[in-house]
Amino acid sequence: MHMREYQLEIIDNLAGADPAQWDALTGGNPTLRHAFLQSLIDADCTTAQTGWLPQFILLRREAGGRTVLTGAVPLYLKGHSYGEYVFDWAWAEAYQRAGLDYYPKLLAASPFTPCTGSRLLAATDADRSILIEAMLTLAREHDVSSLHVLFATEHEQGMLLAAGMMARTAVQFHWRNANYPSFETYLAGMSHDKRKKIRQERRKVADAGITLRRKTGTEITGADWDFFTSCYRRTYRAHHSTPYLNRAFFGLLGERMGENVLLVLAERDGLPIAASLNLFGADTLYGRYWGSGEFHSGLHFEACYYQTIEFCIERGITLFEGGAQGEHKLARGFLPVKCNSAHWLKEPRFAHAVEDFLRRERDGLDEYVDELQEHAPFKAPSGG
Repeated sequence: MHMREYQLEIIDNLAGADPAQWDALTGGNPTLRHAFLQSLIDADCTTAQTGWLPQFILLRREAGGRTVLTGAVPLYLKGHSYGEYVFDWAWAEAYQRAGLDYYPKLLAASPFTPCTGSRLLAATDADRSILIEAMLTLAREHDVSSLHVLFATEHEQGMLLAAGMMARTAVQFHWRNANYPSFETYLAGMSHDKRKKIRQERRKVADAGITLRRKTGTEITGADWDFFTSCYRRTYRAHHSTPYLNRAFFGLLGERMGENVLLVLAERDGLPIAASLNLFGADTLYGRYWGSGEFHSGLHFEACYYQTIEFCIERGITLFEGGAQGEHKLARGFLPVKCNSAHWLKEPRFAHAVEDFLRRERDGLDEYVDELQEHAPFKAPSGG
């Protein structure tokens, strides 16, 4: 293929990329939308100072007398491993012990978002192959230790491995909508004990005088965002960590893509006491953040899972990705799902060691998933 057939460009800001052309490549995933990624930049959440310097790869072609965006990668130059949800701290420590620098590294992902989605934003495998080669060339020719592609689709993962990257697998818990007409119908498919526990949890929340409201789009007010931001910060403080996002980002999220936002507010005596934030597209909802000013038994499950499941049932949304980790989700109807990442390390001796580690990790993960499946909360097909 001749270079004149396409143009590659690396940019640190999406302001110069056409939003409609970018969004047309995302498959409707809100965590990849132009508005989402640009809002992170505009709110100073993804910058060189925060260790998330955008290095977006754009692939353009001539079509109908104009240049059209036909491929892209949400790529970042990382100065640390925070906010990724695929943990490589041990690899960084091994580099340090050997007197080598692990940072900076290159990372293709949606920042702070452990959600599966396209990382090679393109309509054809030919363009995806160009994007893979562009990433690997960038990694080989610049002062970085490695390239990591997180939470890619199954098809993209196969292409990345064929290009010489190493596979890593993790487990998340996802809920699937079997065309349930109501939440009660969903519960009816669960074992007696699990169904009884969920009803008890919901009853405790109601008995505490707590009401729940689901808001989307323009229903979400500035006061709602103020409250949610305080909840978000409180959660990070409770875990002795620093928040990645800020009030400016949440405000931009509401302004620019409120139609993709579901905010669940818990109120008692007319005042908000907890909230959960979710993003959703036509067929998938992504659980993201939660925070509470008061502890009430069952409130976390109500705000983060039961309200969002009801929302999915009402909207006909087929998949609810519950985010990273969380075996407690299993009892609420979220089943284990394997998710992908692909890795390339420049230093050969470390690449061999990591490849061996990943092979052993996958074997253990297969056993773990089998064990989880045995504890699924649903009735056997026979109805027992």
